[in-house]
Amino acid sequence: MTINARTPLSTLKSHLSAACAAAALLLAAGGAQAADLNALIWCDHSDPALLQPFEQANNVKVNVKEFEGTGAGLAIVEQSQPGDWDVMVIDSIDVPRGVEKGLFEPLPEDKLPFADLFPEVKMDKSTVVDGKRYGITEKFGYNTIGFNKTKVDPADMQSLASLTNDKYKGKVAIYDYYLPVIGMAALAIGKKTADLTEADLPALKAELLKMKANAKLVGEVTASQTALATGEVDILVGGGEWVTAGLAKENPALDFSIPKEGAVLWSQSLAMFKDSKNKDMALKFIQYILSPEGQARLATSSCYWGMPSNKKAALTDEQKKILRFDEQPGFLARAQAYPAPNADLDKKMQDMWTEMLQAQ
Repeated sequence: MTINARTPLSTLKSHLSAACAAAALLLAAGGAQAADLNALIWCDHSDPALLQPFEQANNVKVNVKEFEGTGAGLAIVEQSQPGDWDVMVIDSIDVPRGVEKGLFEPLPEDKLPFADLFPEVKMDKSTVVDGKRYGITEKFGYNTIGFNKTKVDPADMQSLASLTNDKYKGKVAIYDYYLPVIGMAALAIGKKTADLTEADLPALKAELLKMKANAKLVGEVTASQTALATGEVDILVGGGEWVTAGLAKENPALDFSIPKEGAVLWSQSLAMFKDSKNKDMALKFIQYILSPEGQARLATSSCYWGMPSNKKAALTDEQKKILRFDEQPGFLARAQAYPAPNADLDKKMQDMWTEMLQAQ
């Protein structure tokens, strides 16, 4: 799997549940009945608990196909016929890529609950192009510090400095995805993720090497999450609610923090295809996902949990507690977006990451 600057977090989170990986859209040739609604989605939308209420209420079948990474999703579209797809889940920062290709239909803002969204995740710089809104944020979260609160001092987890503290040497796992962890390194040295340049690379590399020196392992999402869940490590660099919330019932000792220096924000959006043959139903689907009930089901999907973008999401008190719902205004105030380097800087960042991985 190739990871680049535009690979969304869904690429990595989609491995959280093997059950989600089997979902696919099967449009058989020769006489197959046309699909009611065809959706290109991330694995959290495959959950029957999310889809069935919509299907029953609207007497439709939602056919879903999962993809890993915006590039893969756009490749599916390019290999399809116009009108094959109705809606798409896409990393919020990648909405302009679809607009540039002429794929998406502007959304009717007066028919969607924009006023109920957390203002910080509306992502207008990405979801609005030339004055028209093409995406609506449905779910978000953080790459930050995941930890076992019975094994570490929770007060230490309020600072990114703990990740390089000798106190936790050999008790740390690092999530093997360069952009968010480089973003965390930037926050640790007082840099803004949006302002990173080539001149910052030496300082970023030094910080990453200090993290690596403390780490027991650097692994992809399944390996790093498993290490935290089983007690092989006590801290996960790059983890967050999307790791710990889903494991809360099995291991209530797992938690996450948004340290004083900040965290890296991820968000995902829904978009409607311009060539959809069923735009009315596509809009109904988007409205359902953004409704309080749909938001609660999406936020607690069996594939991975995350924060609903709608503040009125119908979560239980226990679900809100696990997601730290009431703390979101403070978390969002300290969060910064993924680094978004140009192609040249992105390659240099990837090379730097590889050097960190290879360091002894």
